[in-house]
Amino acid sequence: MKTPYKSIYAVLKLNRFIVLAVIGCSLFSSAFSLWMAFSTNKKALNSAFAINTDGSIIPLKLVTQKENFTVEALAHLQLFHTYFYNIDASNYEQNLEKALWLANSSVDNLYRQKKADGVYNRLLQYSLVQKVLNIDSSVRDDGGNYSFTTTLVFEINRGTIVDTYELVSTGNLIVVDRNFPNNPHGLLITDFFENTLKIMNDEN
Repeated sequence: MKTPYKSIYAVLKLNRFIVLAVIGCSLFSSAFSLWMAFSTNKKALNSAFAINTDGSIIPLKLVTQKENFTVEALAHLQLFHTYFYNIDASNYEQNLEKALWLANSSVDNLYRQKKADGVYNRLLQYSLVQKVLNIDSSVRDDGGNYSFTTTLVFEINRGTIVDTYELVSTGNLIVVDRNFPNNPHGLLITDFFENTLKIMNDEN
């Protein structure tokens, strides 16, 4: 005589398989969702600002900082050299203060040395105008250690005489917290050094 127990056991076994399969799919789906969330969050943490083609900062755009590091570094160097060397009697204090936000004590020491040598006193005494004409920088990445070389061309207007100079400077760059508007690129110049300074012949 046949009993229904055999078929009941088969149904229970099938149900158990279905339940385990559903649980397994749920666990896999949850793990995949967590992984996706972690990956998206990690990408978001590494990117917070968009960099325009001219090096300006556009907040709240998700672009990886590493891909745009060179653009930011060049913009940072452009900003620093403009502030530090594009000066006259009316703006030199404000410009030098802004420049010191972009670099460490190596630039502060250079500023104090120039001040002791009377550079800024002559700027005031003779109403000199020091104007930056061109800034050409290159950045090198040595395993996460960033260094730069900048060739700066500027002129000093003494009224009836205008002299043009070429200055080559070097240094390193480190990543720091962004500080709007004082240090928008989140970089700091270290080990800054004026290597060579020469007067250029006027070809005109």
